Amino acid sequence: MKEIKRYLVTSALPYANGPVHIGHLAGVYVPSDIYVRYLRLRGRDVIWVCGSDEHGVPITIKARNEGVSPQDVVDKYHALIKDSFRRLGISFDIYSRTTSPVHYRTASDFFRTLYEKGEFTEATSMQYYDCEAETFLADRYIMGTCPHCGYDRAYGDQCEKCGSTLNPTDLIEPHSTITGSVPVMRETRHWYLPLDKHEAFLRQWILEGHKEWKTNVYGQCKSWLDLGLQPRAVSRDLSWGIPVPLEGAEGKVLYVWFDAPIGYISATKELTPDWEKYWKDEGTKMVHFIGKDNIVFHCIVFPAMLRAHGGYILPDNVPANEFLNLEGDKISTSRNWAVWLNEYLDDMPGKEDVLRYVLCANAPETKDNDFTWKDFQARNNNELVAVLGNFVNRALVLTGKYFEGRVPACGELTDYDRRTLAELPEIKKALENDIENYRFREALKEAMNFARLGNKYLADTEPWKIFKTDPGRVATVLNVALQITATLATAIEPFMPFTSEKIVRMLGIARPRWDDLGRTDLLEVGHVIGTPELLFEKIDDDLIEIQLRKLADAKAANLARETPVEPQKETIVFDDFQKMDIRMSKILAAERVPKTKKLLKLTVDTGIDKREIVSGIAEYYAPEDLIGRQVPVLVNLAPRELKGIVSRGMILMAADAAGKLILLNPADETTNGAVVG
Repeated sequence: MKEIKRYLVTSALPYANGPVHIGHLAGVYVPSDIYVRYLRLRGRDVIWVCGSDEHGVPITIKARNEGVSPQDVVDKYHALIKDSFRRLGISFDIYSRTTSPVHYRTASDFFRTLYEKGEFTEATSMQYYDCEAETFLADRYIMGTCPHCGYDRAYGDQCEKCGSTLNPTDLIEPHSTITGSVPVMRETRHWYLPLDKHEAFLRQWILEGHKEWKTNVYGQCKSWLDLGLQPRAVSRDLSWGIPVPLEGAEGKVLYVWFDAPIGYISATKELTPDWEKYWKDEGTKMVHFIGKDNIVFHCIVFPAMLRAHGGYILPDNVPANEFLNLEGDKISTSRNWAVWLNEYLDDMPGKEDVLRYVLCANAPETKDNDFTWKDFQARNNNELVAVLGNFVNRALVLTGKYFEGRVPACGELTDYDRRTLAELPEIKKALENDIENYRFREALKEAMNFARLGNKYLADTEPWKIFKTDPGRVATVLNVALQITATLATAIEPFMPFTSEKIVRMLGIARPRWDDLGRTDLLEVGHVIGTPELLFEKIDDDLIEIQLRKLADAKAANLARETPVEPQKETIVFDDFQKMDIRMSKILAAERVPKTKKLLKLTVDTGIDKREIVSGIAEYYAPEDLIGRQVPVLVNLAPRELKGIVSRGMILMAADAAGKLILLNPADETTNGAVVG
């Protein structure tokens, strides 16, 4: 095992065509922030680099749709993403961008080095071309019908409805998203990285040398290697991106998957003139934090690039997470089915650590997991408020009440005191082991165990009951409780930095060093603590309901967008319309039809008479909600018997995108029997 002198931590570059959502946070940024904060607390030499991925087709599509330049798009979202990370306490050493001059030079030099070493192959291939726009079409500029599910808006690389990976030629009736025209196939030339050349090395390096990698990472790599690696293009026919730095390569840019990981190197160059020791010294441990959709790029493609270049170290670990779903459905940016970080921070100020806590406690470390707002509420109320907040508040409030806010002296310890204190180093050891092995969910449980231990200790010793008879014993109990609180302040810092800072401020001390966790002299006798304040507040149902309504609105909008409008029926003449006798009528009575789920029996006043109508709206309206409402009724429809009831007419209604029936109510009520026409 090599001696680790320093750490280089990278996090997948978020795409600068929209905000960051909770899936990104749970998969990549919260885990990597926990890991880096822990290393810093241990006094390790560590740098953490990230930045915006600002090239690629989705950005050009976004720019075209918004009528702005690609640079305008990335400028907008780079600033938004960077600020959102800052507000959540994501503590990058640098957050750069792939449109920076340093990155352009670094990526261009990297490509040229590989080219001059003969590490690329050149080949021509057939690619779709838009004759009207006079441009080759990247996969995302081609749309058609998915051959697997029949979805008519599948892209050339993926169907977002069924999730199938596609090639543009797989699409049925493909068309250009630029002009709408049918593309033709034309020949184009590109440079390729021959991954097959590195297959033997990658097989030994991963399958033999990194069996400790997470099962999902190791398994996906093995699957790719067992299928056999193929050359992969490193250039594209686009106008937006880093130009291929060769003569005769006009109109071609570096493919974004080749360009983006080099962003880790260029960001490190921006951060420090000593960048090479983090990238080229074998004493550096490099860790990539990514989501599972990036495993192949970081475990196979990027290492092959680094090895082909020469002089660079390879990653020690790639602890990729699975996906986080939202309320039982896959998070989708195109469908707006997401909890956006910037919106959350605006909607719930002061609850940054609640989100961090929930996303870590529910992180998709070994399998896809689900975020729900009810679980968010329950974890806040039942764990953060009732456990962590309750312990810290009791320890500080009781010290203020009984000892005027001064740390009391610790007297003789009982066996129970000693057993309690003996658990502190054991929890610390388990916490360290979990973080070092990227088990952040378990690590969070261990950090919370300090609070659980403190809560149990106060509940068992009941200092509020014995102060009058044994104040010396209460002094010992609160001294122990305060020492646990000081340990807790540091233990939770990687997970909840804002809460940690609050505890440190209330204790009136510098944050204890990690190596001092569990010591019983972190707070000196007589030290004056600050004014206690609540760490967390309960979240009520109204706040959760607001978030659930936002998701319901997004779902309704998607249904409206995806549900085709009913086509116009065949043309009729005015005389046909005149045959329909539609009258404004008032509902006088309503009741459910026995042994049915959908039917209601309505008694209506048509102005002509009072009659019964059977209507299939019981799923959408309660009988008591209908009485007194005025609705249009087709009164000359032929009678029909339904469930033994003769229905004489039909209430006219609308159906929304989801198929829900909606009553048509006049803005101003009129007389019953008024003719509609």
